[in-house]
Amino acid sequence: MNDSAEKKLFWGCFIALVTTAFGFIARSFLVGDWAKEFGLDPAQEARLMGIGVWPFAVSIIGFSLIIDKVGYKLSMIISFVGYMIWAAMSTAAYFISGGGQGDPDRAFQMIYWGSLILALSNGTVEAFINPVVATMFKEEKTKWLNILHAGWPGGLVAAGIVTIALDSFDTIPWCVKTGLLAVPALLFFVMLVAAKFPVQERVASDVSYREMLSEFGVLGAVIVAVLVVLQLMDFASAGGAVELAVATKIFFIAIGVVIVAGFGFYTRSVGRWLMFFLILIMMPLATTEIGTDGLITGIMAGVTGDQFHSGWILVYTSAIMMVLRFFAGPIVHQLSPLGLLAVSSILAIIGLLTLSTTAGMAIFVAATLYGVGKTFFWPTMLGVVSEQMPKGGALTLNAISGIGMLAVGTLGFPYIGALRSEKQIETLVTSEAAQQVPGLVQDGKLAAIEQKRIYEVIAYETVDDKKLAALLQESIADEDKRKELAAEIDRVRRKGDQKALANVAVFPGIMLAAYIILILYFKSQGGYKAEVLVGHEAEDDKFVGGVEGAVE
Repeated sequence: MNDSAEKKLFWGCFIALVTTAFGFIARSFLVGDWAKEFGLDPAQEARLMGIGVWPFAVSIIGFSLIIDKVGYKLSMIISFVGYMIWAAMSTAAYFISGGGQGDPDRAFQMIYWGSLILALSNGTVEAFINPVVATMFKEEKTKWLNILHAGWPGGLVAAGIVTIALDSFDTIPWCVKTGLLAVPALLFFVMLVAAKFPVQERVASDVSYREMLSEFGVLGAVIVAVLVVLQLMDFASAGGAVELAVATKIFFIAIGVVIVAGFGFYTRSVGRWLMFFLILIMMPLATTEIGTDGLITGIMAGVTGDQFHSGWILVYTSAIMMVLRFFAGPIVHQLSPLGLLAVSSILAIIGLLTLSTTAGMAIFVAATLYGVGKTFFWPTMLGVVSEQMPKGGALTLNAISGIGMLAVGTLGFPYIGALRSEKQIETLVTSEAAQQVPGLVQDGKLAAIEQKRIYEVIAYETVDDKKLAALLQESIADEDKRKELAAEIDRVRRKGDQKALANVAVFPGIMLAAYIILILYFKSQGGYKAEVLVGHEAEDDKFVGGVEGAVE
C-alpha cells in the first residue's frame, strides 16, 4: 500500500469499523442500567440488545444487492447519517427519561428505535468496507482483510476503556457514552467523503448478477424469510405484549413465502448445499460470539461486584481477539480452516462452562479460553465461504454475516435473556433470602413469577417484580429491613445470571459436531481445497482460510 490515497481509503474503512464497535460496546455496558431505568426483565433487556444487532442483516444484504449500482460513497454517507441520528436520539432519550422520573416509556422507545438505526448503519459500513478492501488488494486479501477487521476488537478495547473510565464519575450522564461514536464517525466521514472508490471486484470479474445470487439460492432465502417473519411478529406484538390474530400471523408468513418465491423465480437455483450448511452453522456461531459479548457485562456484574468493573471481561477478550487476528494466516495454515474452527469450538465450550462457575480474578482465566476460542470463529468461517463459493463474491460473505447477525438479534439475544430469567428463578428458590419472605417459595417453586413469550416461539418464566414487591410489603413491616432484604434478593438474582453461560455452551457444541462432519466430508473428497474463480492454482498465502468479511 504505497499510494497515499489508498492508505487514506483503507484507514478510513478501518475507522468506520471501529465506529461500529463503539456503538456496540456502549449499548452492552448500558443495557443493565436501561433495564432498571425502563423496568425491563432479562429477556426484554436482551430484546433491546437484539434490535441493535439484527437490522444489520437488512442493510448489509440489501446494500450487497445494489451497491454496484448506488456506489460505495453513498453507502458510506448513509452510514454516517445513521450514526449521527443515533447519537441525537440517545441524547434526547436521556433528558426525556430524567433518570426514570420523567417519561421513561417514551425514552425507551427512542432508545429502541434509535438502536435499529444504529444497527442499519453498522450493516451499511460492513457492506462497503469489505468489497472496497478486497478490490484494492486483490493479491493480498487475507493480509489486508485481517488487518481491516482488527478494527472491530480494537474499537471494543478503546471504547471499553473510555467507557469504564467514565463510569468512575457518577455525574457523567449515560448519553455521553452513547454519543462517543460520533468522534470516529466524523473522522471516517472526513477521510472518505472526498475519496475515490474502486470499481467493485465482481463487476470487474464479469460474474453475472444472477450467477452471484444463485450461489445463495432458495435454501438461503428460506432461512432469511423465517428470521424476517419472526421479527415482524415481534414488531406487531410489541415484544409479545399483544396476542397476534391468526390472520396477522398468516400475513407475515405470506411475506416470507413471497421472499422465497421471488428469489427462486429470479435465480432458478436451489443454491449450494454447502452454503446452506454453513448458514446453519453461522446461527449458533453468532449467538456464541456476539450474543455472549453483548450480554457478558450484565451477566457477570452480579459476580464481579465491587472487585472490578464487569466490562473489563469484554475488553480483555477483545484485546485477545485484536492481537490474535493479526496472526490468523499462519495459524490457519498449520491447522486448516476447519481444523481451527473445531479447536476454537472446544476452547469456547470449556471457556463458557468455566465462566459459568468461576469468581474473582479466576474469571480472567476462563475468559482467556473463551476469548481465544471466539477469536477465529467469524473470520475463518467467512474464509471458508470465500474459498468454497468464490462466484458469490461479496454477496455470499455479506449474506452469511447478515444471517448470523439476524439470527443472534432475533433469537440469540432473547434466548440468552430467557435463560437468565430461568437461572435467576432457580437460584432464588434455593436462597436464604427467599426463605425470609413468607409465601415467596411454595412447594419448591417461586410464587412471584410471570409467563411470557417472545416471537411467538420462545416461552419463558421471569420474576414478577410487582408480586415480589407486594409480598415484601405484606410480610416485612420494618422499612429498612425490607429494603435490605430486597437488595439481597436482587444480588441473588444477579448471581444466577452467570449460570446461564453453561447453557450457552451448547452452541459451540453444535458447531463442533458440524465442523467434524465437514472435515470428514472434505477428507472423502480428497482434502480441503479452495475453489479458484479465475483459471490459476490457489496459492497458500492468498487462498488460505481466515479471511475476514462482514463481521460483528
